[in-house]
Amino acid sequence: MVAGMTDTAAPSRPARPARAPKPKGQWKIDGKLTLNHNEEFKAEDDALNVKQRILDVYSREGFASIPSDDLSGRFRWMGLYTQRKQGISGARTSKLEADELQDEYFMMRVRIDGGALTTDQLRVVAGVSTEFARNTADISDRQNVQYHWIRIEDIPEIWRRFDEVGLTTMEACGDCPRVVLGSPVAGIAADEIIDPTPAIEEIKARYIGSPEFSNLPRKYKSAFTGHPSLDVVHEINDIAFVGVVHPELGAGYDLWVGGGLSTNPQLAQRLGTFVRPEEAVEVWHGVTSVFRDYGYRAQRTRNRLKFLIKDWGVEKFRQVLEDEYLGRALNDGPAPAKATAPGDHIGVFEQKDGRYFVGATTTVGRAGGDVLTKVADLAEAAGSQRIRFTPHQGVIVLDVEEDKVEELIEGLAAVNLHARPSSFRRWTMACTGIEYCKLAFVDTKDSATELVAELEKRFAGDAPLETPLSIHLNGCPNSCARIQTADIGLKGQLLDGDTPGFQVHLGGGLAASHREEGGLGRTVRGLRVKTSDLADYVERVIRKYVESGESGETFAEWAHRVDEEVLV
Repeated sequence: MVAGMTDTAAPSRPARPARAPKPKGQWKIDGKLTLNHNEEFKAEDDALNVKQRILDVYSREGFASIPSDDLSGRFRWMGLYTQRKQGISGARTSKLEADELQDEYFMMRVRIDGGALTTDQLRVVAGVSTEFARNTADISDRQNVQYHWIRIEDIPEIWRRFDEVGLTTMEACGDCPRVVLGSPVAGIAADEIIDPTPAIEEIKARYIGSPEFSNLPRKYKSAFTGHPSLDVVHEINDIAFVGVVHPELGAGYDLWVGGGLSTNPQLAQRLGTFVRPEEAVEVWHGVTSVFRDYGYRAQRTRNRLKFLIKDWGVEKFRQVLEDEYLGRALNDGPAPAKATAPGDHIGVFEQKDGRYFVGATTTVGRAGGDVLTKVADLAEAAGSQRIRFTPHQGVIVLDVEEDKVEELIEGLAAVNLHARPSSFRRWTMACTGIEYCKLAFVDTKDSATELVAELEKRFAGDAPLETPLSIHLNGCPNSCARIQTADIGLKGQLLDGDTPGFQVHLGGGLAASHREEGGLGRTVRGLRVKTSDLADYVERVIRKYVESGESGETFAEWAHRVDEEVLV
């Protein structure tokens, strides 16, 4: 040190203790904290209890008698959401509160596990549509039926009719196990690996409406298929069982976990386990329990199982499942083979009993009670009493005698259900959109219907595309119509403040006969299309693909390969 100078160095400060991590709301780690209002109202009163209040109080005293925690919260467990008030533009969607956007009518979702209905059940579904829902009845991409214009006063009678034929709206929405997707050709397809029907029925009987799983961190979507076409979009479910054949143990399931789209898309991952048929329900129970106990409850935007899987990884998840919930190790097993055929089952196919099933597409899910009544009539005239809805918004009539097939196809076509549709009608999907949804910015159903008609006209004389090309329209970023997994995914938004339009995603898709594995679409920066220009854009990008795509190259491969300027 230089003479005359003093040491002015600041004394060292003790290290600041590390902040304790914020609780994520995991019951097994943080305890049953009530971290937000959703968790508060679920803790205060099991959402399943709202059913009796609907029957005894609200249906008698009217809409105004319903408190907000029931109306905007627990009603979801009964398959009920308030619908959008008519006449409110998309420009006001994000500016108004939910109670300002809602009408005094409900969307009601009928839970149809595996998409399976008898013709008697279908007639009841149709009758509710015509008597109580202004003839609305949309077939969703989760094999459900959605009504609109439902009055609170009419719900007891609707439920009574459903009860008589074994149907329910219970847990069709809400933070609970929602409808279980099932192969729509389960038990009848000649090339089926395994029939998942017993597992689906047991889950529904034991756990739907049970307090054991009525308070999950968020919605929970399940899927089962034993068909080699991979027909239940397994990659975008929280849990999925996919039929495989183990070289030593025979037919069973490959287990997938953690799928989900919305604004933070993630495809499900294989756990690497082989699940024997007799273990399937137990394993479903175990995975669901892990989600209930370790799932994140602190932030609503991070509550799906996919976020836990992303943080833990599949190895840790499998270990927790085996050690803490099953008490044993599961067998390792093979991955599913590449899909053998399109998974929508549109067309005519022979069943394993020698009869036939006929699959027909709707136009973006639109049906109506009058149409569904006609389907029941046509099915019975063809000797059938069994109907299935598909995860692709289609309808399948089972058990058709060979000499009745053509008559059935003609009858279905007369009510706009097509067993031999154009590629555009077959592979276009749309969510509810601004017509009824409080989250939407733009119209989807009518826009998609008009788009299909226009593309059919513009490509009428062209050779069909070698592989299917899917077009999905969504009214908001939440991806109910699976926009990230479509060849052309269209996300509704307002352009320049108030002009309806779509952001474009290109090249997505799930595992299929023309694709080894699922993948998310490519977002082209700045590529947004006005609704009024939609047909022009879609035609333009398809023709560019036809002109510049390499031999055997799918649209998705081409869309990910070419420069952005080609896609504009």
